[in-house]
Amino acid sequence: MKGVPRFKVVEGWEKLPAGYVHKDVDGVAVDSQDNVYLMTRQDARVIVYDREGNFLRSWGEDIFTPRTHGIAIGPDGMVYSVDDGDHTVRKFTSEGKQLMIIGTPGKASDTGYDGKSHGSVKRGGPPFNRPTDVAVAADNGELYVCDGYGNSRVHRFNADGTIIQSWGEPGEGPGQFRLPHGIGISPDNRVFVTDRENDRIQIFSRDGRFLDMWTHVQRPTDIAFDKDGLVYVSELWWRVGHRSFTNGKIRHDLPGGVRVLDLSGNVLLHWCSADREAAGNFVAPHTLCVDSRGDLYVGEVTRTFGVSRGDIREDAHTFQKFERY
Repeated sequence: MKGVPRFKVVEGWEKLPAGYVHKDVDGVAVDSQDNVYLMTRQDARVIVYDREGNFLRSWGEDIFTPRTHGIAIGPDGMVYSVDDGDHTVRKFTSEGKQLMIIGTPGKASDTGYDGKSHGSVKRGGPPFNRPTDVAVAADNGELYVCDGYGNSRVHRFNADGTIIQSWGEPGEGPGQFRLPHGIGISPDNRVFVTDRENDRIQIFSRDGRFLDMWTHVQRPTDIAFDKDGLVYVSELWWRVGHRSFTNGKIRHDLPGGVRVLDLSGNVLLHWCSADREAAGNFVAPHTLCVDSRGDLYVGEVTRTFGVSRGDIREDAHTFQKFERY
């Protein structure tokens, strides 16, 4: 399993029951048994599969808004969800029993956000204003939450949901963010934040001290780590004519994809293609995770980012498994 990884798409892996659909998959995580948890958006529920793609259960239809945004699994098997539609992070058992909620449903913190553009955020604020992702520390269960669309902060909580600290402000300097979107804790205990609209990844100590940044990524949406110390980053599509905070007007189509790096930031593998709808390629990669065997799972917000705009077909993929070989 060492060295540069190689992957092949596993077509037909997901055995979705009749009557189930998922138009966007905005979060994916695996537990210690390699069961796969999908957070789906418009359908607003968690779908659970075993490693072979057999459906096990679903839950959350009566809890989540249509703007779910992320999922993580703690070392004890508990499941954590992020819902930017009601400004909450929730904790569940693997069967969907709610154990804890952080944030007040429906109540956003005051950051100057206009409710439309993340560029309107004027200041960092307390939890939450449209949070985007959560990571759970393996050693003590601390939670690290990206508060991205309507805020520009990372919040750190202890395992019972008590706030410990927050850091970040809107901007482009070290420790500032333009939509902190995904978060993960590396095997060497650093906190990685995908600073999406700044086209970079920022790296911090567990107590929020800025350490480094990687700028050789494109609109990074999520980050994951495997047991070999490899780093996996999902990257969103830049359309022609859009404007990047760091790179100005986009003059050439830049497809979304997946990038694999080592812990020093060296790129080992990068794949993307303008043939977005083909199996094994990507429309709008939003989330990813790696199981114990090194297989990769990628969820996409295909409806939000492509179908709704009329340039991607209705039945285009929103979730794919890639086998490592």
